Amino acid sequence: MKEQLPELHSHFCDLNLEAHMYASQWFLTLFTAKFPLCMVFHIIDLLLCEGLNIIFHVALALLKTSKEDLLQADFEGALKFFRVQLPKRYRAEENARRLMEQACNIKVPTKKLKKYEKEYQTMRESQLQQEDPMDRYKRENRRLQEASMRLEQENDDLAHELVTSKIALRNDLDQAEDKADVLNKELLLTKQRLVETEEEKRKQEEETAQLKEVFRKQLEKAEYEIKKTTAIIAEYKQICSQLSTRLEKQQAASKEELEAVKGKMMACKHCSDIFSKEGAVKLATVSREDQGIERDDEKDSLKKQLREMELELAQTKLQLVEAKCKIQELEHQRGALMNEIQAAKNSWFSKTLNSIKTATGTQPLQPPQAAQPPKEST
Repeated sequence: MKEQLPELHSHFCDLNLEAHMYASQWFLTLFTAKFPLCMVFHIIDLLLCEGLNIIFHVALALLKTSKEDLLQADFEGALKFFRVQLPKRYRAEENARRLMEQACNIKVPTKKLKKYEKEYQTMRESQLQQEDPMDRYKRENRRLQEASMRLEQENDDLAHELVTSKIALRNDLDQAEDKADVLNKELLLTKQRLVETEEEKRKQEEETAQLKEVFRKQLEKAEYEIKKTTAIIAEYKQICSQLSTRLEKQQAASKEELEAVKGKMMACKHCSDIFSKEGAVKLATVSREDQGIERDDEKDSLKKQLREMELELAQTKLQLVEAKCKIQELEHQRGALMNEIQAAKNSWFSKTLNSIKTATGTQPLQPPQAAQPPKEST
C-alpha cells in the first residue's frame, strides 16, 4: 500500500488507522462477511485459479477505487465507510465486474511478498529479543490462560449441548415408541376390519349368487311365459285368419246362392210377375204365409250363421286383446326384474366398496393388496 497508494497510506498513518482495523476481516473470510455473493464468486474463482495473491490484488483494488472518499474521511468516517458504504457499492454486478478487472490488472510480485514476509519475521524477532523475558512470559501465560478459559467454556457448551441432545433424543424416542404403539393398535384394528370386510364380502357374494339364481329362474319362467304367449297369439292370429277366410267364403257362397235364386225366380214367369228384379213383391194376391215362412227360415239360418261367426270373431279379438295385455304385463314384469337385478348389483357393489374404503382408506399402514379383492368379486 505504501508503494502503490502512498497518499492514502500517509493519510491512514496520520489518522492512526492500521490495516488490521479494516482489512483483517477481508483476509479471514475471503470477503464473504460483508460483500455480496456475486462479487465473492468472482474472488473465489480467481483464488482457485491464481492462488492467495489475489486477496492482495482485491484489497488494493478496493482501496484504489475508494481512494477519493477515504482521503476526505476522518478516523470514524473511514471505519464507517469500510463497514457500510463500501459493501453497498458492489451490490451491482457491473461494479463487481469492474472491480475484478481492476484487481487482475494490479501486479503484486511474489518475490516482493516473500521479502516483506522475511522483513516482518526479522522485525518480530528483534522485538522479542528486546522485550523483557518476564513480560514475555507474563504475556504468554495470559494467552494460555485465555486459551484455557476458552477451551473450558467450549467444553461446558459441548457438555450442555450433549445433555440437551440426549434429552431431546429421549423425548423423540418416547414419542416414536408412543407413535409405534398407536400405529400397532391401528394396524390390528385395520386387520380386524379387513377380516370383517372379507366376511361381509363373502356373505354378499353368497347373497348375490342366490339372487342371481332366483332372478335366473324368474327370467326363465318369464321367457317361457313369453314363448307360450307368443305361440298362443300366433295360434289366435291363425284362427282369426281362418275365420275371416271362412266368413268371406260363406258370404261369397251366400251371395252366389242368392243370385242363383234370383235368376231362377226371374226365369219363372209366375214368379217374375210377383217379384221385380230387386226382389220386391208386385202383387198382394200371392199367399204370403208360405213364401214368408220359407224366406224367413232362410234368413234366420243365414242370420244365425252370421251371428255365430261375428260372435266367434269378437271372442277371437277379445282373446287377442287379452293376450296383448298379458304380453305387456309380462314385459313390464321382466323390465322390473331386470331393474331389481341391476339395483341389487349396484347396491351390493357400492356397499362393499364403501365398507372397504371405510375400513382401509383412513389407515396409513393399510397394505395395498387389501383394496384388490372387491375388484375380483366385481
